Amino acid sequence: MHRLVAASHNRRLSPALSNVDFEAELAREIAVRRVERAFVEAERQAIARDVRAVPTEADAFVNWFESLERSGPGQHDPLFPWLAERATLQQMRWFLAQELAGEAGFDDLVALTQIKLPKRPKLELARNYWDEMGQGNEGGMHGPMLNALADSLQLGSGQEAVWESLALGNLMVALATARHYAYQSVGALGAVELTAPGRAELVNAGLKRLGIDGAARRYYALHATLDVRHSAAWNREVLHPLVASSPELASPIAEGALLRLRAGQRCFDRYRQELWRSQ
Repeated sequence: MHRLVAASHNRRLSPALSNVDFEAELAREIAVRRVERAFVEAERQAIARDVRAVPTEADAFVNWFESLERSGPGQHDPLFPWLAERATLQQMRWFLAQELAGEAGFDDLVALTQIKLPKRPKLELARNYWDEMGQGNEGGMHGPMLNALADSLQLGSGQEAVWESLALGNLMVALATARHYAYQSVGALGAVELTAPGRAELVNAGLKRLGIDGAARRYYALHATLDVRHSAAWNREVLHPLVASSPELASPIAEGALLRLRAGQRCFDRYRQELWRSQ
């Protein structure tokens, strides 16, 4: 199922010159979008009770959101200290191949999510996107940094993605491309900014221990520090004003954050199962 949805996302969002059979392609897309919606709605149902307990006053909501870094699903998973201290190069390559499979392109997700948002949140998403684009410098673009690491470690050759990795990427694309999930996407992207730095720091430490040079490690080294600033700005300029102006937005934003963290937790559980099997 997730291979089908991931292939559909890639086909639907990639630039193309023409569509040979529009009606057939539309029918395929409709069928896959139904599968995608069933997946997202099942994920939403699984966390419905947790979402009902989320505060709707802006200051309290931001405090709740920030607490996810400490106690949210999948946080401070033992996988990451293990990657930093013990993983072999082969194990690290397998892990990174899975991470790449679940990578939906943060820059594109931000660009899709910001469409027609209110001015203040929209401006912050624009600043975030500009950082993702290296502030106009090709060498500073984040996506190519990750690709450089993949090339350095020769990832993607014979590394098959587990379904949990594909599900993570599919979830993020589903939220960002459907406007009825726009605020869930705001929460999911905010959760990435909030929780990524600690994991990135440990992955970078593991890569350094394994002798991977600084240029190849740049993506993880950068995100270990930059996302701390991004998260503070996201919470201040996006989450707080949205919930202050419309308290009913607390629920979908919280839902998106919990959906993203739960999908990540599922990945970490599977990664440990695979990587620690032979120990």
